[in-house]
Amino acid sequence: MLVIVAPGQGAQTPGFLKPWLEDRTFAARFDWLATVAGIDLAHYGTEADAETIRDTRIAQPLLVATGLVAALDVFPHPADTFSRIGAVAGHSVGELTAAAGARAITAEQAMVLVRERGNAMAGAAATTATGMTAVLGGDREEVLAAIERHGLTPANDNGPGQVVAAGTMEQLAAFADDPPAKARLIPLSVAGAFHTSHMAPAVDRMGALARSVSTHDPRTPLISNRDGQIVHDGREVLRRIVGQIANPVRWDLCMETMTDLGVTGILEMPPAGTLTGIAKRALKGVETFALKTPDQLEAAREFCDKHGEASMIETTPTWRMIVSPAKGTFHVSAEAADLDVLQPGAAIGDVASLRDRTEITAPHGGSVVEWLVEDGDLVSPGQPLLRLHPEATV
Repeated sequence: MLVIVAPGQGAQTPGFLKPWLEDRTFAARFDWLATVAGIDLAHYGTEADAETIRDTRIAQPLLVATGLVAALDVFPHPADTFSRIGAVAGHSVGELTAAAGARAITAEQAMVLVRERGNAMAGAAATTATGMTAVLGGDREEVLAAIERHGLTPANDNGPGQVVAAGTMEQLAAFADDPPAKARLIPLSVAGAFHTSHMAPAVDRMGALARSVSTHDPRTPLISNRDGQIVHDGREVLRRIVGQIANPVRWDLCMETMTDLGVTGILEMPPAGTLTGIAKRALKGVETFALKTPDQLEAAREFCDKHGEASMIETTPTWRMIVSPAKGTFHVSAEAADLDVLQPGAAIGDVASLRDRTEITAPHGGSVVEWLVEDGDLVSPGQPLLRLHPEATV
């Protein structure tokens, strides 16, 4: 099982794009996405210094454009990729890269959205002096308690021994003076308290913009960094991308879902290294590949050949299928079980896990063609539950 992941803000380094732009095809594709965003991304990826590309308005479009164009280099025939990729995921802004790669939105829509996301988050960050601090080590419960005690938010939960606290500079200073036991604090070079309530104004702006964006159901299971669930409805993918701006990134739960899926290989899009580094610590036995430079492309393709296999939803048009968001026990709705036609939004049942119980709905509605599971069945993330014929929607 192969999972493709896209990094978030902070992965960029000065000049990382230089070797990629030496390839004319990559340069032309990259120029197109930069033109859509209205930003000279080639300059920022080759000549700008670390402080300049730290700017949220620059870093976010730079990361998304790089990930999308590099993916085309790894998979030169995009239609073939869906028979090889088990799932996709993105950390923070990387979820836009993942959404476009899974065909929930187009690359051009992703570039417009990321440009506006960067602008809106930079604007929100400018209203109050805020920041983020990585907390490495320590007892997890003690770390979370200390973060809460100082009024901070665990904005990124990246797995064992790595939580990022975010809030005002005053709160972070008090946290530094009273850290959790056996933990090391590292202030991060970011422009604000991302994934906290301080970003609420950016959510409002992005929510208004997202309402005009057309979506498709992902061709590949997309693991949401809000809660690690598989999301298979295009509108829900976009809704979560908007909401995550002011909510914590639960990368730990994304990795749990990868384990449930049976992942054997993780390929990280450039500028790579952050997410594969986390996976090496948290997912023992899973092979990783950090794609950093174009001279690794052939090896990356070999890595994909080794681990690639089709997801469970690959062979059927995605708008006909309802899939499980998580691992657990499926309970069918008694009402839905007796119906031949489901209204849009109708509940078909729920999936219960040790962590929670998630209601499953039929977002498009339609006539019931085939139930693919029975009440009480154990299901995996992304497993098809019900096949619908959308033309019969009433």
